[in-house]
Amino acid sequence: MNEDITVEQVKERLESGEKFNFIDVREEWEYEERNIGAQLIPLGELPNRLSEIESMKDQEIVVHCKSGGRSGQAKKFLNSQGYSNVRNMLGGITAYLEL
Repeated sequence: MNEDITVEQVKERLESGEKFNFIDVREEWEYEERNIGAQLIPLGELPNRLSEIESMKDQEIVVHCKSGGRSGQAKKFLNSQGYSNVRNMLGGITAYLEL
């Protein structure tokens, strides 16, 4: 149950008003330029900020970045920390904004 998620699936969930754990691992300046409602935890800060998402350990977490690379790393890291249901938004915000 750890497969990735498409930008279309994320857009559908956001538009329907569904609440889900959504984390943006880009840098703060990127987030300020454009964000789609995710919680900002830059990839480099993730190891030190796990306490903020500890309650999500057994829940689905969707991670995204600009194109999918950093969020892929975040997914691997979270998996290694025992987060069992992390999904990478494929193509990142770049693909999302092209919808």
